Amino acid sequence: MEVEMDTEGKTMQDVFGEVISRYTRAQAIEDGVLIDVTATAKEIGIKYPAALTTAVYDEYVVVPKALKGMQDEAGRLFDILWMYAWAVRIGEISGDQGLFSVSFLMYEPKSISEQTRTRQETITLKAVCGPNDDGSPCITLMKPDKD
Repeated sequence: MEVEMDTEGKTMQDVFGEVISRYTRAQAIEDGVLIDVTATAKEIGIKYPAALTTAVYDEYVVVPKALKGMQDEAGRLFDILWMYAWAVRIGEISGDQGLFSVSFLMYEPKSISEQTRTRQETITLKAVCGPNDDGSPCITLMKPDKD
């Protein structure tokens, strides 16, 4: 059974009632759940505010100890944002969300007597374009299995 509602001229509060709890994007950034990367995104030509989930930042932007001196966080962050922007430009991502790939130099820990070996790893990330706290567009980059 389908129920029709006349929502014309009504506010969100009229339709859904009073907000019980709200967790804003600004709070998520302040709490460290999201990492604001808007400044770097703008350098690449991304128009909207951008953030990474902490999981993406900690796993792929933070340089593993074994690779310190070979790479830096600024370069790894640039790679993520560049590949996102490229995926949008070539139409790999269209609409409000999509997947894209980035390759990173990672390490394979060995025994103490052996040197650490490096390997290239290609990962997939998800980009979601949704509303910021004020309703304007913003971008969040996360692992593909997250919302």
